Amino acid sequence: MTRPTAATREAVTARDAIAARFERLPASRWHVTVRLVVGVVTFFEAFDQLLIAYALPEFRQEWHLTDGDATSVLTVGSVGMLIGALLSGRLADRFGRVRVIAYCVAASGLAGLALVACTSLTPFLALRFVQGLAIGGEVPVAAAFISEITRSFKRGRFVLLYELVFPAGLTVGALAAAWLVPAASWRVMFAVAAVPGLLAFLVQRTVPESPRWLADRGRTAEAEAVMAEIEAKVSAATGEPLPPVRHSPGPPAPPGSPTAKAATEAERTATGLRSLFTGRYRRRTLVVGAIWFTGYFVNYGVTSWLPSIYKDGYGLTLSDALLYSTVTSVAGLLGCLLVALTVDILGRRKIFAIFLGGSAALLLTLAALGAHSPAQVLIWTSLSAVGFFGSNICLYLYTPELYPTRMRALGCSVGGAVNRLGVILGPILVGAVYNAGNDVATVFVMLGAVALAGAVVAGTLAEETANRPLEEISP
Repeated sequence: MTRPTAATREAVTARDAIAARFERLPASRWHVTVRLVVGVVTFFEAFDQLLIAYALPEFRQEWHLTDGDATSVLTVGSVGMLIGALLSGRLADRFGRVRVIAYCVAASGLAGLALVACTSLTPFLALRFVQGLAIGGEVPVAAAFISEITRSFKRGRFVLLYELVFPAGLTVGALAAAWLVPAASWRVMFAVAAVPGLLAFLVQRTVPESPRWLADRGRTAEAEAVMAEIEAKVSAATGEPLPPVRHSPGPPAPPGSPTAKAATEAERTATGLRSLFTGRYRRRTLVVGAIWFTGYFVNYGVTSWLPSIYKDGYGLTLSDALLYSTVTSVAGLLGCLLVALTVDILGRRKIFAIFLGGSAALLLTLAALGAHSPAQVLIWTSLSAVGFFGSNICLYLYTPELYPTRMRALGCSVGGAVNRLGVILGPILVGAVYNAGNDVATVFVMLGAVALAGAVVAGTLAEETANRPLEEISP
Protein backbone atom coordinates (compact mmCIF):
# COMPACT_ATOMS: atom_id res chain seq x y z
CA MET A 1 0.00 0.00 0.00
CA THR A 2 1.32 3.43 -0.99
CA ARG A 3 2.10 5.64 2.01
CA PRO A 4 1.30 9.34 1.99
CA THR A 5 4.29 11.48 1.05
CA ALA A 6 5.56 14.39 3.16
CA ALA A 7 4.09 16.78 0.59
CA THR A 8 0.70 15.06 0.84
CA ARG A 9 0.76 15.22 4.64
CA GLU A 10 1.66 18.91 4.50
CA ALA A 11 -1.19 19.61 2.06
CA VAL A 12 -3.67 17.77 4.30
CA THR A 13 -2.47 19.71 7.36
CA ALA A 14 -2.76 23.03 5.51
CA ARG A 15 -6.18 22.06 4.15
CA ASP A 16 -7.49 21.22 7.62
CA ALA A 17 -6.08 24.47 9.05
CA ILE A 18 -7.77 26.51 6.31
CA ALA A 19 -11.04 24.65 6.90
CA ALA A 20 -10.90 25.42 10.62
CA ARG A 21 -10.28 29.09 9.90
CA PHE A 22 -13.32 29.22 7.59
CA GLU A 23 -15.45 27.59 10.28
CA ARG A 24 -14.87 30.48 12.68
CA LEU A 25 -15.77 33.23 10.16
CA PRO A 26 -19.12 34.94 10.88
CA ALA A 27 -21.36 35.89 7.97
CA SER A 28 -20.29 39.30 6.71
CA ARG A 29 -20.34 41.84 3.91
CA TRP A 30 -17.36 40.05 2.31
CA HIS A 31 -19.42 36.87 1.89
CA VAL A 32 -22.29 38.88 0.42
CA THR A 33 -19.98 40.68 -2.02
CA VAL A 34 -18.41 37.49 -3.36
CA ARG A 35 -21.77 35.78 -3.54
CA LEU A 36 -23.15 38.79 -5.41
CA VAL A 37 -20.36 38.94 -8.00
CA VAL A 38 -20.41 35.22 -8.77
CA GLY A 39 -24.19 35.26 -8.48
CA VAL A 40 -24.63 37.95 -11.13
CA VAL A 41 -22.56 35.84 -13.51
CA THR A 42 -24.64 32.75 -12.82
CA PHE A 43 -27.84 34.80 -13.09
CA PHE A 44 -27.10 35.80 -16.66
CA GLU A 45 -25.99 32.31 -17.63
CA ALA A 46 -29.42 31.10 -16.49
CA PHE A 47 -31.10 34.10 -18.16
CA ASP A 48 -29.61 32.98 -21.45
CA GLN A 49 -30.30 29.29 -21.02
CA LEU A 50 -34.11 29.37 -21.18
CA LEU A 51 -34.43 31.97 -23.96
CA ILE A 52 -34.32 29.27 -26.58
CA ALA A 53 -37.69 27.82 -25.52
CA TYR A 54 -39.35 31.24 -25.75
CA ALA A 55 -37.78 32.03 -29.12
CA LEU A 56 -38.67 28.65 -30.63
CA PRO A 57 -42.12 29.62 -31.97
CA GLU A 58 -40.52 32.57 -33.80
CA PHE A 59 -37.69 30.36 -35.11
CA ARG A 60 -40.24 27.94 -36.53
CA GLN A 61 -41.90 30.70 -38.52
CA GLU A 62 -38.78 32.62 -39.60
CA TRP A 63 -36.66 29.62 -40.64
CA HIS A 64 -39.49 27.17 -41.49
CA LEU A 65 -38.26 24.55 -39.06
CA THR A 66 -39.37 20.94 -39.08
CA ASP A 67 -40.11 19.10 -35.82
CA GLY A 68 -36.60 17.63 -35.99
CA ASP A 69 -35.09 21.08 -36.48
CA ALA A 70 -37.02 22.39 -33.49
CA THR A 71 -35.72 19.58 -31.31
CA SER A 72 -32.18 20.34 -32.46
CA VAL A 73 -32.58 24.00 -31.51
CA LEU A 74 -33.77 23.00 -28.04
CA THR A 75 -31.05 20.43 -27.39
CA VAL A 76 -27.82 21.51 -29.12
CA GLY A 77 -26.94 23.94 -26.35
CA SER A 78 -27.48 21.21 -23.80
CA VAL A 79 -25.09 18.92 -25.65
CA GLY A 80 -22.48 21.67 -25.42
CA MET A 81 -23.26 22.11 -21.73
CA LEU A 82 -22.76 18.41 -21.11
CA ILE A 83 -19.30 18.47 -22.68
CA GLY A 84 -18.45 21.81 -21.07
CA ALA A 85 -19.38 20.48 -17.65
CA LEU A 86 -17.14 17.45 -18.03
CA LEU A 87 -14.18 19.53 -19.21
CA SER A 88 -14.54 22.34 -16.67
CA GLY A 89 -14.31 20.11 -13.61
CA ARG A 90 -10.91 18.76 -14.59
CA LEU A 91 -9.69 22.24 -15.50
CA ALA A 92 -10.97 23.83 -12.27
CA ASP A 93 -9.40 21.13 -10.10
CA ARG A 94 -6.10 21.68 -11.91
CA PHE A 95 -5.97 25.41 -12.66
CA GLY A 96 -8.34 26.98 -10.14
CA ARG A 97 -12.01 27.82 -9.76
CA VAL A 98 -12.00 31.55 -10.45
CA ARG A 99 -9.95 31.39 -13.66
CA VAL A 100 -12.27 28.80 -15.19
CA ILE A 101 -15.39 30.76 -14.19
CA ALA A 102 -14.03 33.96 -15.78
CA TYR A 103 -13.02 32.30 -19.05
CA CYS A 104 -16.38 30.56 -19.37
CA VAL A 105 -18.27 33.82 -18.85
CA ALA A 106 -16.20 35.59 -21.51
CA ALA A 107 -16.72 32.78 -24.04
CA SER A 108 -20.46 32.70 -23.38
CA GLY A 109 -20.79 36.44 -23.96
CA LEU A 110 -18.87 36.39 -27.25
CA ALA A 111 -20.89 33.48 -28.58
CA GLY A 112 -24.10 35.23 -27.55
CA LEU A 113 -23.20 38.34 -29.52
CA ALA A 114 -22.45 36.22 -32.58
CA LEU A 115 -25.86 34.51 -32.28
CA VAL A 116 -27.58 37.85 -32.85
CA ALA A 117 -26.15 38.02 -36.38
CA CYS A 118 -27.34 34.54 -37.42
CA THR A 119 -29.70 34.38 -40.41
CA SER A 120 -30.04 30.62 -40.79
CA LEU A 121 -30.22 27.47 -38.71
CA THR A 122 -26.76 25.92 -39.24
CA PRO A 123 -24.55 28.75 -37.88
CA PHE A 124 -27.03 29.28 -35.07
CA LEU A 125 -26.70 25.65 -33.98
CA ALA A 126 -22.89 25.82 -34.12
CA LEU A 127 -22.71 28.98 -32.00
CA ARG A 128 -25.32 27.72 -29.57
CA PHE A 129 -23.17 24.62 -29.05
CA VAL A 130 -20.12 26.79 -28.26
CA GLN A 131 -22.15 28.90 -25.87
CA GLY A 132 -23.38 25.71 -24.24
CA LEU A 133 -19.78 24.65 -23.61
CA ALA A 134 -19.22 27.87 -21.67
CA ILE A 135 -22.47 27.86 -19.67
CA GLY A 136 -22.07 24.18 -18.82
CA GLY A 137 -18.54 24.88 -17.62
CA GLU A 138 -19.32 27.88 -15.43
CA VAL A 139 -22.31 26.73 -13.38
CA PRO A 140 -20.90 23.60 -11.63
CA VAL A 141 -17.52 25.23 -10.93
CA ALA A 142 -19.27 28.24 -9.37
CA ALA A 143 -21.25 25.86 -7.15
CA ALA A 144 -18.03 24.18 -5.97
CA PHE A 145 -16.39 27.55 -5.28
CA ILE A 146 -19.28 28.94 -3.22
CA SER A 147 -19.31 25.78 -1.08
CA GLU A 148 -15.58 26.12 -0.42
CA ILE A 149 -15.84 29.63 1.03
CA THR A 150 -18.71 28.72 3.39
CA ARG A 151 -18.67 27.37 6.94
CA SER A 152 -20.75 24.31 7.84
CA PHE A 153 -23.28 26.02 10.13
CA LYS A 154 -26.35 26.87 8.01
CA ARG A 155 -24.31 26.21 4.88
CA GLY A 156 -27.47 25.12 3.09
CA ARG A 157 -29.19 28.46 3.50
CA PHE A 158 -26.09 30.46 2.56
CA VAL A 159 -25.34 28.45 -0.58
CA LEU A 160 -28.93 28.19 -1.76
CA LEU A 161 -29.59 31.90 -1.31
CA TYR A 162 -26.72 32.27 -3.79
CA GLU A 163 -28.06 29.50 -6.01
CA LEU A 164 -31.42 31.27 -6.15
CA VAL A 165 -29.84 33.50 -8.76
CA PHE A 166 -30.06 30.64 -11.27
CA PRO A 167 -33.84 30.09 -11.13
CA ALA A 168 -34.18 33.86 -10.76
CA GLY A 169 -32.29 34.21 -14.03
CA LEU A 170 -34.59 31.65 -15.62
CA THR A 171 -37.62 33.54 -14.35
CA VAL A 172 -36.44 36.99 -15.36
CA GLY A 173 -35.43 35.59 -18.74
CA ALA A 174 -38.92 34.13 -19.12
CA LEU A 175 -40.59 37.41 -18.13
CA ALA A 176 -38.38 39.45 -20.44
CA ALA A 177 -38.86 37.02 -23.32
CA ALA A 178 -42.63 36.94 -22.86
CA TRP A 179 -42.63 40.72 -23.38
CA LEU A 180 -39.73 41.37 -25.77
CA VAL A 181 -40.04 38.47 -28.23
CA PRO A 182 -43.54 39.45 -29.42
CA ALA A 183 -42.79 43.20 -29.17
CA ALA A 184 -39.33 43.18 -30.79
CA SER A 185 -37.63 39.93 -31.81
CA TRP A 186 -35.56 37.07 -30.49
CA ARG A 187 -32.40 38.93 -31.57
CA VAL A 188 -33.00 41.66 -29.01
CA MET A 189 -33.24 39.07 -26.26
CA PHE A 190 -29.99 37.35 -27.23
CA ALA A 191 -28.22 40.72 -27.47
CA VAL A 192 -29.28 41.57 -23.90
CA ALA A 193 -28.15 38.15 -22.67
CA ALA A 194 -24.69 38.56 -24.24
CA VAL A 195 -23.74 41.88 -22.64
CA PRO A 196 -22.85 40.42 -19.20
CA GLY A 197 -19.89 38.61 -20.75
CA LEU A 198 -18.00 41.73 -19.65
CA LEU A 199 -18.40 40.47 -16.08
CA ALA A 200 -15.47 38.12 -16.69
CA PHE A 201 -13.13 40.98 -15.87
CA LEU A 202 -15.01 41.81 -12.68
CA VAL A 203 -14.74 38.21 -11.49
CA GLN A 204 -10.97 38.05 -11.86
CA ARG A 205 -10.45 41.44 -10.20
CA THR A 206 -12.72 41.03 -7.17
CA VAL A 207 -13.07 37.32 -6.36
CA PRO A 208 -10.15 35.53 -4.63
CA GLU A 209 -9.14 32.00 -5.48
CA SER A 210 -10.43 29.34 -3.11
CA PRO A 211 -7.94 28.94 -0.20
CA ARG A 212 -9.15 25.36 0.22
CA TRP A 213 -8.13 24.60 -3.38
CA LEU A 214 -4.77 26.37 -3.03
CA ALA A 215 -3.95 24.40 0.13
CA ASP A 216 -5.01 21.12 -1.44
CA ARG A 217 -2.70 21.80 -4.41
CA GLY A 218 0.24 22.31 -2.04
CA ARG A 219 0.33 26.09 -2.60
CA THR A 220 0.37 26.68 1.13
CA ALA A 221 1.89 30.17 1.15
CA GLU A 222 -0.73 31.44 -1.33
CA ALA A 223 -3.52 29.78 0.64
CA GLU A 224 -2.31 31.42 3.84
CA ALA A 225 -2.06 34.83 2.19
CA VAL A 226 -5.53 34.65 0.62
CA MET A 227 -7.04 33.35 3.86
CA ALA A 228 -5.44 36.14 5.87
CA GLU A 229 -6.82 38.69 3.41
CA ILE A 230 -10.31 37.20 3.73
CA GLU A 231 -10.09 37.20 7.53
CA ALA A 232 -9.03 40.85 7.52
CA LYS A 233 -11.97 41.82 5.30
CA VAL A 234 -14.45 39.87 7.43
CA SER A 235 -13.10 41.41 10.65
CA ALA A 236 -13.31 44.88 9.13
CA ALA A 237 -16.85 44.24 7.89
CA THR A 238 -18.10 43.03 11.28
CA GLY A 239 -16.10 45.56 13.29
CA GLU A 240 -15.06 42.88 15.76
CA PRO A 241 -12.09 40.54 16.21
CA LEU A 242 -12.61 37.03 14.88
CA PRO A 243 -13.38 34.21 17.31
CA PRO A 244 -10.59 31.71 18.04
CA VAL A 245 -9.93 28.85 15.65
CA ARG A 246 -11.38 25.48 16.60
CA HIS A 247 -9.64 22.62 14.83
CA SER A 248 -12.40 20.08 15.38
CA PRO A 249 -15.60 21.91 14.44
CA GLY A 250 -19.01 20.29 14.60
CA PRO A 251 -20.40 17.18 16.27
CA PRO A 252 -19.07 13.73 15.30
CA ALA A 253 -20.80 11.78 12.57
CA PRO A 254 -23.27 9.09 13.72
CA PRO A 255 -21.55 5.74 14.43
CA GLY A 256 -21.58 3.40 11.45
CA SER A 257 -22.36 6.14 8.93
CA PRO A 258 -20.16 6.43 5.81
CA THR A 259 -18.80 9.77 7.04
CA ALA A 260 -17.66 8.17 10.31
CA LYS A 261 -15.41 5.65 8.59
CA ALA A 262 -11.74 6.43 8.16
CA ALA A 263 -10.77 7.15 4.59
CA THR A 264 -8.90 4.35 2.88
CA GLU A 265 -5.65 5.04 1.07
CA ALA A 266 -7.43 4.36 -2.22
CA GLU A 267 -10.00 7.05 -1.43
CA ARG A 268 -7.27 9.55 -0.53
CA THR A 269 -5.10 8.98 -3.59
CA ALA A 270 -7.50 8.19 -6.47
CA THR A 271 -7.59 10.84 -9.19
CA GLY A 272 -9.61 11.61 -12.29
CA LEU A 273 -12.98 10.06 -13.07
CA ARG A 274 -11.87 6.87 -11.30
CA SER A 275 -11.85 8.76 -8.00
CA LEU A 276 -15.60 9.33 -8.23
CA PHE A 277 -16.17 5.57 -8.17
CA THR A 278 -13.72 4.68 -5.40
CA GLY A 279 -14.84 3.59 -1.93
CA ARG A 280 -17.61 5.68 -0.40
CA TYR A 281 -17.73 7.96 -3.44
CA ARG A 282 -19.07 5.24 -5.76
CA ARG A 283 -22.50 5.15 -4.14
CA ARG A 284 -22.59 8.92 -3.77
CA THR A 285 -21.86 9.43 -7.47
CA LEU A 286 -24.50 6.96 -8.61
CA VAL A 287 -27.19 8.31 -6.27
CA VAL A 288 -26.61 11.99 -6.95
CA GLY A 289 -26.33 11.25 -10.68
CA ALA A 290 -29.77 9.62 -10.61
CA ILE A 291 -31.26 12.66 -8.85
CA TRP A 292 -29.60 15.06 -11.31
CA PHE A 293 -30.92 13.11 -14.28
CA THR A 294 -34.50 12.64 -13.14
CA GLY A 295 -34.91 16.17 -11.77
CA TYR A 296 -33.69 17.88 -14.92
CA PHE A 297 -35.43 15.44 -17.26
CA VAL A 298 -38.68 16.58 -15.70
CA ASN A 299 -37.71 20.25 -15.44
CA TYR A 300 -36.78 20.72 -19.06
CA GLY A 301 -39.29 18.21 -20.35
CA VAL A 302 -41.93 20.54 -18.93
CA THR A 303 -40.48 24.01 -19.48
CA SER A 304 -38.98 23.53 -22.95
CA TRP A 305 -42.22 22.43 -24.57
CA LEU A 306 -44.86 24.39 -22.64
CA PRO A 307 -44.84 27.46 -24.95
CA SER A 308 -45.27 25.28 -28.03
CA ILE A 309 -47.89 23.05 -26.37
CA TYR A 310 -49.94 26.07 -25.31
CA LYS A 311 -49.68 27.65 -28.77
CA ASP A 312 -50.05 24.61 -31.03
CA GLY A 313 -52.01 22.24 -28.80
CA TYR A 314 -54.48 24.65 -27.22
CA GLY A 315 -54.51 27.45 -29.81
CA LEU A 316 -53.25 30.26 -27.55
CA THR A 317 -51.62 33.31 -29.07
CA LEU A 318 -47.84 33.57 -28.80
CA SER A 319 -48.13 36.23 -26.09
CA ASP A 320 -50.53 34.15 -24.01
CA ALA A 321 -48.47 30.97 -24.49
CA LEU A 322 -45.35 32.72 -23.22
CA LEU A 323 -47.24 34.32 -20.33
CA TYR A 324 -48.67 30.97 -19.20
CA SER A 325 -45.21 29.41 -19.36
CA THR A 326 -43.77 32.26 -17.33
CA VAL A 327 -46.22 31.62 -14.49
CA THR A 328 -44.77 28.12 -14.16
CA SER A 329 -41.23 29.50 -13.97
CA VAL A 330 -42.26 32.01 -11.28
CA ALA A 331 -43.83 29.20 -9.25
CA GLY A 332 -40.57 27.27 -9.57
CA LEU A 333 -38.65 30.23 -8.16
CA LEU A 334 -40.93 30.23 -5.11
CA GLY A 335 -40.14 26.54 -4.64
CA CYS A 336 -36.42 27.34 -4.68
CA LEU A 337 -36.87 30.00 -2.01
CA LEU A 338 -38.84 27.56 0.13
CA VAL A 339 -36.02 25.01 -0.09
CA ALA A 340 -33.38 27.62 0.75
CA LEU A 341 -35.23 28.50 3.95
CA THR A 342 -35.86 24.90 5.09
CA VAL A 343 -32.93 22.82 3.84
CA ASP A 344 -30.87 23.10 7.04
CA ILE A 345 -33.91 22.14 9.10
CA LEU A 346 -35.27 19.24 7.05
CA GLY A 347 -31.94 18.08 5.63
CA ARG A 348 -30.98 17.31 2.06
CA ARG A 349 -32.46 13.81 1.78
CA LYS A 350 -35.94 14.83 2.97
CA ILE A 351 -35.93 17.84 0.66
CA PHE A 352 -35.31 15.60 -2.38
CA ALA A 353 -37.90 13.02 -1.34
CA ILE A 354 -40.62 15.54 -0.44
CA PHE A 355 -40.20 18.00 -3.29
CA LEU A 356 -39.49 15.56 -6.12
CA GLY A 357 -42.11 13.13 -4.82
CA GLY A 358 -44.67 15.94 -4.55
CA SER A 359 -43.89 16.99 -8.11
CA ALA A 360 -44.48 13.43 -9.30
CA ALA A 361 -47.86 13.26 -7.56
CA LEU A 362 -48.99 16.54 -9.11
CA LEU A 363 -47.95 15.60 -12.64
CA LEU A 364 -49.64 12.22 -12.40
CA THR A 365 -52.78 13.92 -11.09
CA LEU A 366 -52.76 16.25 -14.11
CA ALA A 367 -52.48 13.25 -16.40
CA ALA A 368 -55.36 11.50 -14.61
CA LEU A 369 -57.54 14.60 -15.02
CA GLY A 370 -56.82 14.51 -18.76
CA ALA A 371 -55.10 17.88 -19.24
CA HIS A 372 -58.14 19.07 -21.18
CA SER A 373 -57.58 22.83 -20.95
CA PRO A 374 -54.66 25.25 -20.84
CA ALA A 375 -55.84 26.54 -17.44
CA GLN A 376 -55.67 23.01 -16.06
CA VAL A 377 -52.16 22.53 -17.41
CA LEU A 378 -51.13 25.93 -16.03
CA ILE A 379 -52.32 25.19 -12.49
CA TRP A 380 -50.90 21.68 -12.11
CA THR A 381 -47.57 22.27 -13.87
CA SER A 382 -47.01 25.41 -11.80
CA LEU A 383 -47.65 23.54 -8.56
CA SER A 384 -45.37 20.77 -9.78
CA ALA A 385 -42.65 23.30 -10.65
CA VAL A 386 -42.45 24.25 -6.97
CA GLY A 387 -41.29 20.66 -6.40
CA PHE A 388 -38.88 20.00 -9.25
CA PHE A 389 -37.31 23.47 -9.21
CA GLY A 390 -36.85 23.19 -5.43
CA SER A 391 -35.31 19.73 -5.61
CA ASN A 392 -33.00 20.71 -8.45
CA ILE A 393 -31.59 23.78 -6.75
CA CYS A 394 -30.72 21.65 -3.73
CA LEU A 395 -28.41 19.58 -5.95
CA TYR A 396 -26.08 22.57 -6.34
CA LEU A 397 -25.65 22.54 -2.57
CA TYR A 398 -25.56 18.78 -2.08
CA THR A 399 -23.15 17.70 -4.82
CA PRO A 400 -20.12 19.79 -3.68
CA GLU A 401 -20.61 18.44 -0.16
CA LEU A 402 -20.15 14.84 -1.32
CA TYR A 403 -16.56 15.18 -2.62
CA PRO A 404 -13.20 16.36 -1.21
CA THR A 405 -11.49 19.49 -2.51
CA ARG A 406 -9.13 17.62 -4.85
CA MET A 407 -12.08 16.36 -6.90
CA ARG A 408 -14.97 18.62 -5.85
CA ALA A 409 -15.17 20.52 -9.14
CA LEU A 410 -14.89 17.25 -11.06
CA GLY A 411 -17.75 15.76 -9.02
CA CYS A 412 -19.85 18.85 -9.64
CA SER A 413 -19.05 18.80 -13.34
CA VAL A 414 -20.04 15.14 -13.69
CA GLY A 415 -23.29 15.99 -11.91
CA GLY A 416 -23.71 18.85 -14.36
CA ALA A 417 -23.06 16.51 -17.28
CA VAL A 418 -25.64 13.99 -16.06
CA ASN A 419 -28.10 16.83 -15.61
CA ARG A 420 -27.45 17.72 -19.26
CA LEU A 421 -28.41 14.18 -20.25
CA GLY A 422 -31.73 14.81 -18.55
CA VAL A 423 -32.02 18.23 -20.18
CA ILE A 424 -31.35 16.68 -23.61
CA LEU A 425 -33.50 13.56 -23.29
CA GLY A 426 -36.41 15.27 -21.52
CA PRO A 427 -37.31 17.60 -24.42
CA ILE A 428 -36.53 14.91 -27.01
CA LEU A 429 -38.85 12.32 -25.45
CA VAL A 430 -41.55 14.85 -24.62
CA GLY A 431 -41.39 16.07 -28.20
CA ALA A 432 -41.56 12.50 -29.53
CA VAL A 433 -44.57 11.60 -27.40
CA TYR A 434 -46.38 14.87 -28.04
CA ASN A 435 -45.72 15.00 -31.79
CA ALA A 436 -46.75 11.36 -32.17
CA GLY A 437 -50.36 12.14 -31.32
CA ASN A 438 -50.67 15.49 -29.52
CA ASP A 439 -51.44 13.47 -26.38
CA VAL A 440 -50.60 15.87 -23.56
CA ALA A 441 -51.80 13.52 -20.79
CA THR A 442 -49.32 10.81 -21.81
CA VAL A 443 -46.52 13.36 -21.64
CA PHE A 444 -47.35 14.07 -18.00
CA VAL A 445 -47.59 10.37 -17.14
CA MET A 446 -44.03 9.92 -18.39
CA LEU A 447 -42.74 12.99 -16.54
CA GLY A 448 -44.51 12.00 -13.31
CA ALA A 449 -43.04 8.50 -13.42
CA VAL A 450 -39.51 9.84 -13.88
CA ALA A 451 -39.93 12.27 -10.97
CA LEU A 452 -41.23 9.44 -8.78
CA ALA A 453 -38.18 7.31 -9.57
CA GLY A 454 -35.88 10.14 -8.52
CA ALA A 455 -37.77 10.67 -5.27
CA VAL A 456 -37.51 6.98 -4.36
CA VAL A 457 -33.75 6.87 -5.02
CA ALA A 458 -33.17 10.03 -2.97
CA GLY A 459 -35.38 9.01 -0.08
CA THR A 460 -33.82 5.56 0.31
CA LEU A 461 -30.18 5.95 -0.70
CA ALA A 462 -29.01 9.59 -0.32
CA GLU A 463 -26.68 10.41 2.60
CA GLU A 464 -27.42 13.33 4.91
CA THR A 465 -24.80 16.11 4.96
CA ALA A 466 -26.55 19.03 6.69
CA ASN A 467 -24.44 21.26 8.97
CA ARG A 468 -21.28 19.13 8.75
CA PRO A 469 -17.82 20.45 7.75
CA LEU A 470 -16.82 19.56 4.20
CA GLU A 471 -13.61 17.86 5.35
CA GLU A 472 -15.57 15.60 7.69
CA ILE A 473 -18.11 14.56 5.06
CA SER A 474 -15.46 13.91 2.41
CA PRO A 475 -11.95 13.11 3.78
